[in-house]
Amino acid sequence: MNDTQMSAKTTAAIDETVDAFTAEERAAVKERAKELKAAGGRGPRAGKADGESEVLAKIAEMAEPDRVMAERLHAIVKASAPVLSPKLWYGMPAYARDGNVVCFFQDARKFKSRYATLGFSDKANLDEGAMWPSAFALTKLTAADEARIGALVKKAAS
Repeated sequence: MNDTQMSAKTTAAIDETVDAFTAEERAAVKERAKELKAAGGRGPRAGKADGESEVLAKIAEMAEPDRVMAERLHAIVKASAPVLSPKLWYGMPAYARDGNVVCFFQDARKFKSRYATLGFSDKANLDEGAMWPSAFALTKLTAADEARIGALVKKAAS
């Protein structure tokens, strides 16, 4: 067998791998690839304004009630941690410090979930003992929830 031919077993393994991802997961990966390509074309001077307009556009595409929550979360993050820069991450609104995503919002439709999610990456400074939450399910935002989120984001960005 030459270098350009694959065995039936190898081809089957590749087909199985491709089927291992849902359509939503494949779409998220494609969105991430576009984000990386766009970021490379913007150069080192690309700033908060570019990321913010992209995040706001993505939020505007969301269905109710996630759009309202995402708008509110965007305002909370900006007020609680102005050091974080808005950016898209796998097609989701995210907030980064020094280019590293600290937190993100995943609307329920993203992966056909029954709730939206506020998630924190391993770059978030939320470590507390040997176990701590890294994501929160959101169905609505109360004043108490907003205050808790503000405190979490501030701590995560510190």
